[in-house]
Amino acid sequence: MKRQLAILFLLAVSWSAYAQMNNPYVDDKIVHFGFSLGTNFMGYGVTDSKDTINGEVYHARTKSMLPGFSVGFITDVRLSRHLNLRFLPTLNFGQMTVSYQTESGHDVPGSSGDKAEVLSLPLALPLVLKWSAEREKNYRPYLVAGGGVSFDFAGQKERPIYQKMTDYFFTFGFGCDLYMEWFKLCPEIRYQVGFANVLTPIEERPELAKGDYFYTTALSRLRNQMLTITFNFE
Repeated sequence: MKRQLAILFLLAVSWSAYAQMNNPYVDDKIVHFGFSLGTNFMGYGVTDSKDTINGEVYHARTKSMLPGFSVGFITDVRLSRHLNLRFLPTLNFGQMTVSYQTESGHDVPGSSGDKAEVLSLPLALPLVLKWSAEREKNYRPYLVAGGGVSFDFAGQKERPIYQKMTDYFFTFGFGCDLYMEWFKLCPEIRYQVGFANVLTPIEERPELAKGDYFYTTALSRLRNQMLTITFNFE
């Protein structure tokens, strides 16, 4: 009998610990701060120029999106029970590869062969709205959407593709607040789409070697795209 009572007691204690709400008033703060760490996958929306270059028409695409690193700062303002306004300055480190092929199947000339690598170091300044569902014990799912401006500090004029510094973007995603004893851990997935054409035209590239002109001339438009997987600590 004592053994059964002990088991029931342990079960009751375990259930009580599970059901206990951590930080029950943390969402009542008008303003709070935090930081984020995560990984990103950068790419381009590519539009070909379809110009004939040395008798060839080139087609380009983003060949691979290598994982990068993101670190950011969070300022959150409570607007209502379910709605928050968030400013999320984030520095992203990443790299993209644009690959080329000809319609005829001939080899692609140029110092980098059939691909051009682009390093990117954008500082993104998004302002987003966060809509949160009702809290269930120690978790609370949410959606985010907004827009902002970014400034890329990794431009290297000697590379085959030179990206303009400034871009404007729309961003949206989802995540979940996980309430710990002393803070909130919020895993989040967000997608970012640029509005501007960030390709620097060949007319503005006097420093580029003539043998690498086709890397830029084959393109008419580049739009930034980025998927981020972050962990917010608030």
